[in-house]
Amino acid sequence: METTEEYKFKPEQVNWDSLNNLGLSRERLEKMNLMEPLLKGFKTNDVVPLTLTMGDAVAKLDARLSLQSNDAGQVVVAMHGIRKEPNLNYPFFGHEFTKEDKENLLNTGNMGRVVDLFNQKTSEFTPSVISVDRKTNELVAYKAEWMQIPDEIKGIKLDDQQKMTLQEGRPLYLEGMTSKNGAPFDATVQFNADKRYVEFIFDRNQGQNQSQGKTYDEAPREFRGKELTEEQYSKFREGMTVYITGLTDKNEKEYQGYITYNSESGKVGFSFNNPSKSKEQALPEVSSQTSQTTAAGKMSESGNTVNKVDRKEKKENLADKQPNMEGVPTKKRGRKI
Repeated sequence: METTEEYKFKPEQVNWDSLNNLGLSRERLEKMNLMEPLLKGFKTNDVVPLTLTMGDAVAKLDARLSLQSNDAGQVVVAMHGIRKEPNLNYPFFGHEFTKEDKENLLNTGNMGRVVDLFNQKTSEFTPSVISVDRKTNELVAYKAEWMQIPDEIKGIKLDDQQKMTLQEGRPLYLEGMTSKNGAPFDATVQFNADKRYVEFIFDRNQGQNQSQGKTYDEAPREFRGKELTEEQYSKFREGMTVYITGLTDKNEKEYQGYITYNSESGKVGFSFNNPSKSKEQALPEVSSQTSQTTAAGKMSESGNTVNKVDRKEKKENLADKQPNMEGVPTKKRGRKI
């Protein structure tokens, strides 16, 4: 659900000196197209590399940024660093997570109900929904009174009961929606506190089946648990081949490859080699380790006789040694409605 957001901050309110201390500047933020979400009160969509200088010590980290007003009324920069996993074992603004709460947050990214959170500044309890920032694993709360539920989703007009379900933070399964291509599809929708809108929910426990027959009415923003950057997604939805890193198999080992979206079939294809290039051109781009292996192989050819038959068998069995794609766990990902 797209909403029109007014600007919450003005550029002249921002303490640019504090941003310069983080290795950022107004010019760099504008070049990275990050100014608009910041001034509207949102977190940056992309993770930003930061450099913190504290005396003689220098620390580097990646984080999403947002602008907030402190107690003195000054506009300051908030850093949302990347966490290994959401912290669900301690109270969150006075709320203790139940077993069901934890399962929902880990499986869907949304807790699935409205709870009262304690505001220490006002000493009041505020009905809110809770979600997980899928890029940083930070817990995010959003006031229930601010939630905006659309009247219609992909051609389906919501009745009062369906709107109430979403207003209470619960998931809602809708049948007979119409995609941009005019094809009917069914999906679960739910309000996301971090994104502040109703999103599509995809089951992260169904495995990595983007390239195993699963179809999409439009290009997904996430592949095997890895969310695409704006630049990657812009190319991806146009049908261009995109190189993606940081994928993780079921053994927690990282791998990388190339993905392409076919708008006609609605399928996402994955390949370890760039399908838009010849095999010889694509192999060095797979990883630095592969490049080193290739170079070492060429050196060995100059001093040793390599059995061509064995090399052919290794080449044919390469797919058997790659990570098991079907068993790779994936995060449940929502897509903007």
